[in-house]
Amino acid sequence: MSVKKSPSLDGSKKRVTTVTSTLSISVTATASRRSMSHADNAALYEVSQTLGREFVVKVTGIVTERTSKNPKIPTGDIEIVPTSIEILNESKVPPFMIEEETDGQDQLRMKYRFLDLRRGPLQRNMQLRHRLGIETRKFLDSLGFLEIETPYMIKSTPEGARDFIVPSRMNPGQFYALPQSPQTFKQILMVSGYDRYFQIVRCFRDEDLRADRQPEFTQIDCEMAFVEQSDILKTFEGLFRHLFKEIKGLEFSKSRNDLRGSHAQIRQRQARHPLWDGNQGHQRPRQAQGLRGFQRQRIGRGHLRPGRKRIHAQGPRRPDGMGESAPNRCKGLIYVKVNLDGSVKSSVDKFYDEADLRAWVTRMEAKPGDLLLILTGKDEKTRKQLG
Repeated sequence: MSVKKSPSLDGSKKRVTTVTSTLSISVTATASRRSMSHADNAALYEVSQTLGREFVVKVTGIVTERTSKNPKIPTGDIEIVPTSIEILNESKVPPFMIEEETDGQDQLRMKYRFLDLRRGPLQRNMQLRHRLGIETRKFLDSLGFLEIETPYMIKSTPEGARDFIVPSRMNPGQFYALPQSPQTFKQILMVSGYDRYFQIVRCFRDEDLRADRQPEFTQIDCEMAFVEQSDILKTFEGLFRHLFKEIKGLEFSKSRNDLRGSHAQIRQRQARHPLWDGNQGHQRPRQAQGLRGFQRQRIGRGHLRPGRKRIHAQGPRRPDGMGESAPNRCKGLIYVKVNLDGSVKSSVDKFYDEADLRAWVTRMEAKPGDLLLILTGKDEKTRKQLG
């Protein structure tokens, strides 16, 4: 509800005229009913009874302080005692609630997208996207980047997906292709002397829909010449710091740790596999080189699953969670479990004595109740099997 004059909460009253919808007019209707016992307000009461969801109304009245305030809404400290109510536009009952939490399913909300976009969460998303674009441009401009717009209608170029094509009216039988990525004109611009430029641009790819893919999306593309890897990292780290500071009010320390791509795959992978529990991976212990499987394979990796007390209480030969399908998916998978009493049990007891197994446990920093999983194989395949 928008009020043209700010109310005074010191007891004074101001006359205002406001235009609002009935989603915000509950205080108005309540104020009207309080004075409905007077004959001169009977007409206002009759009008208020005809109001429906999403009606647009004009209310003139006195703004007063609410006796029971509602801190959950912006106007929760005030209410209006109306002197007149005028219906500017009626509305049909919307197909779902236009509120923070809606009862509409995704398909219904997509059908009535113009109504769904009125909801607070989606409007805040639009505002966030707008601010991201503004702040990105401000930061890159401060570093000497130019924002350059390149054509959408180009010739087809070989890339990872299929092109969206547009027939040419002026040249029958010939087609334009929409760009899959904005780097198509990078070489031309770099040779022309534009050694720092960026684009916030749409990309078009004709491919099957997936959870993280759609036919068109927006990409921030930055191109630089005569730079080293450290320059690129510094630029984009600075961009992220700037965005978090200006939009979310968060500042991060200047120090950072560089992580090689191969190490990142081991330590920072997502939890998508039952063998991965969010802990850091460790390279194989040296004692593992005596095992036949470790001799044949180039690399071995281990992961720790902490707190498996239920497993060790049951004490099975094959720990719970390593079902019959585990050996089929992960050839060379072995386990070492640290029982609650501190003893060690493994699937390779016949190859190693307890001292060797305890060396593995020490290397992996395992504690009583933990389960150690070790997988051998080629580097890329082993990482994939571990999640």
